[in-house]
Amino acid sequence: DFATPRAVLTGHDYEITCAAICAELGLVISGSKEGPCLIHSMNGDLLRTLEGPERLQRPESCLRPKLIQASREGHCVIYYENGLFCVFSVNGRLQATMETDDKIR
Repeated sequence: DFATPRAVLTGHDYEITCAAICAELGLVISGSKEGPCLIHSMNGDLLRTLEGPERLQRPESCLRPKLIQASREGHCVIYYENGLFCVFSVNGRLQATMETDDKIR
């Protein structure tokens, strides 16, 4: 038997830099080199687009996601290249932000 993909996720225009799977909620969250982050169902349906706060205020600005983590409670934490942390609900609502000068890996 050959392994076949369960779904093909589409929607990013640039290379994927980070991704997280939340099996409990059936979600895949991914971020691309030039943003934004996308939430897909495990079946491949695009559900939401997560735009960082700078992007919402200034559409020409670009937030580059570096790390993503999702929780079974329905929160998504995204760390951007410029030192910004954002917490989103799975409904795409921005819950909180925090900036740091530390290097996060």
